Amino acid sequence: MHSVLITGSNRGLGLEWAEQMAEAGWRVYATCRDPEHADSLNMLQSAFAKNLTVHRLDVTHQDEISALAEALRGHPIDRVINNAGVYFEKYLDEPLGQINYQHWEETFRVNTLGAVRLSEAFVEHVAASRLKQIVAISSHMGSIAEIAVEGDYAYRSSKAALNAAMKGLAHEVQARGLSVFMLHPGWVQTRMGGPGAPLTTMDSVKRMRQVLEGVQAKDSGRFFRYDGSVIPW
Repeated sequence: MHSVLITGSNRGLGLEWAEQMAEAGWRVYATCRDPEHADSLNMLQSAFAKNLTVHRLDVTHQDEISALAEALRGHPIDRVINNAGVYFEKYLDEPLGQINYQHWEETFRVNTLGAVRLSEAFVEHVAASRLKQIVAISSHMGSIAEIAVEGDYAYRSSKAALNAAMKGLAHEVQARGLSVFMLHPGWVQTRMGGPGAPLTTMDSVKRMRQVLEGVQAKDSGRFFRYDGSVIPW
């Protein structure tokens, strides 16, 4: 049985990742910051009690990451999905002259440092698996080549930094047979994407899964759209 660790599993894409992987028969370690109030995730766990467990994890807390890594010591993890993220500018107007630097710092702590912290902590678990994949859910907004409008400084820079860090990680773990991929999920009907987005979470995750099923070791460090096309840096 393949296994997967997913961050930010209580809603949106993370919840959909957990559901689809559980339905596919994978062993799913679903994490979120507040399991006691993660009603949808807990309902999913009840439906897949044999192969899905819920774990408390805030990716900005090193102690929680270390504790989970220790709790899962000896458990190979085929795929780590770094999905947890924040996008304050989606809800708050912060134009030039009104930038909230505390929000910017928190965006980096979650979107960039959180994903790197988690990936670092679980390298040995992934190395012990068969698939050996570390995945970061990024955004085309992290592509410097595709910046065509103003604003969203915190979110864009956090995703660009995430991509750069994951590209570096791909080089470091290559000798051990691990692969690292960055994925843009598309514009999705989540709380972040809004109800007017063209993609459902089901379709987005399904298509990202297809991308991951088609990649090879030589693709490690590449940045893909949900449709399999490569995004320029």
